[in-house]
Amino acid sequence: MNLPGGAFLAASASAHDASASAASALAAVSPGDLAAARAQMGFSLAWHIVVACLGVGLPLLTLTAEWYGIRTGNPAFRLLARRWARAMGVLFAVGAVSGTILSFEMGLLWPGLMGTFGQVIGLPFALEGFAFFIEAIFLGIYLYAWDRMPPRRHLLMGLPIVGAGIASAFFVVCANAWMNQPRGYTLRDGKVVDVDPWAAMMNPASPPQTVHMILAALMVASFLTASVYAVALLRGRDDPYHRAGFAIPFVLGAVVTPFQIVVGDWAARFLATYQPAKLAAMEGVFHTGSHVPLTIGGIATSDDRLRYGLEIPDGLSLLVGYSPDTVIKGLDQVPRSDWPAVTGVHLSFDIMVAVGFFLLAMGIWLLAAWWHARRTARPLTAARSPWTRLFLLLAAIAGPAAVVALECGWCVTELGRQPWVVWGVMRVREAVNPAPGLMAGLWLVLIVYAAMTAATVYVLRRLVRATPVPVAPQESDVERYPVV
Repeated sequence: MNLPGGAFLAASASAHDASASAASALAAVSPGDLAAARAQMGFSLAWHIVVACLGVGLPLLTLTAEWYGIRTGNPAFRLLARRWARAMGVLFAVGAVSGTILSFEMGLLWPGLMGTFGQVIGLPFALEGFAFFIEAIFLGIYLYAWDRMPPRRHLLMGLPIVGAGIASAFFVVCANAWMNQPRGYTLRDGKVVDVDPWAAMMNPASPPQTVHMILAALMVASFLTASVYAVALLRGRDDPYHRAGFAIPFVLGAVVTPFQIVVGDWAARFLATYQPAKLAAMEGVFHTGSHVPLTIGGIATSDDRLRYGLEIPDGLSLLVGYSPDTVIKGLDQVPRSDWPAVTGVHLSFDIMVAVGFFLLAMGIWLLAAWWHARRTARPLTAARSPWTRLFLLLAAIAGPAAVVALECGWCVTELGRQPWVVWGVMRVREAVNPAPGLMAGLWLVLIVYAAMTAATVYVLRRLVRATPVPVAPQESDVERYPVV
């Protein structure tokens, strides 16, 4: 099924009629239960995505530390890798639990979606299952065989973990991209026929969304890990172990950030062509026209204007089409019943962009510090850290800020598609489970996730506070590099 952005208005009416046959089998859901279902799914996703990002990025950080330890002979790096590996095992187990909860929620909360389109989007979920098992197998080997394999061979055992984690993110985001650009099927008499799972998975939204998500995962894992060691450095733990624990993830995050900003621009331009209503909500554009300003901040008012924001004249037209004459489609091209929540989407987008440029500035600061250290022949692993307290303080903030940007990005992706669960085809209220009592499920999920959060934080804190991990035979010179 092909629904390019220009055909949205014409297609939405017929798609709505086609999906109505599936929705008619469902009783009308109460507003409270609909809100509970959306809150439960949103909360579960918001919780899981942070752990999933750590699952994508932390293996790469761990292998980098281990490789550097093998290359330099400095046991501080291998001790760091061993501690990260233990945290990686804990987070993998927690992520498996939260991911299982999400898989049940997809069927229990949204039977209209899965009952109608499950055969269309089943392929990426099946492939993600294979990636998950590959990751689990090699993670077990990696953790068990640390002192039972030569260092370089053990390092190679970690490579499939990195690849499988990235592949898992790719497959899951492909399914979400399909919800934004549905393809690979035909609706005939209200039924899904002629299914092409590969066309559905590789829809037009898949490239920008998957690349954007994978880079975001690397950024979140990197800056969040670095922030832990930035706090340790601020507390005076200035030794090779903590300097490496800060430098490795922060450098990776700083390298990825400029690429992420470029990919984000690509994703926004994609929306201008394929999903103009979402772009209009992101930028608070109510009226179609050229010379459209770029508005930073602001609140949508009842008179269809974005007020109290800082306007950059012609800014949005220049960004989208490199010309002030570029025409931007506004929300006046969309029925009001199909409008997303403009203020929420717009502010989420602005926060995400602001954090992205903050992290970019931190990367430039790091580059300047590296250049100064290079000129003065003081490498970043010298006896004293070259970073100022202000830099470390901002680096400690960068980790939580990256998580905030991640959550805001998903708010833009999901809220910007509203009121559609499948854009232009099926509305959220047509997909939700009509059974009463969904509010009870919300409270149960909140209790479960509160317990999981407490247990995860407790275990990770024990790993941090515990005595150093055991020293392998090849690390017997640890006395040269004291670990605090």
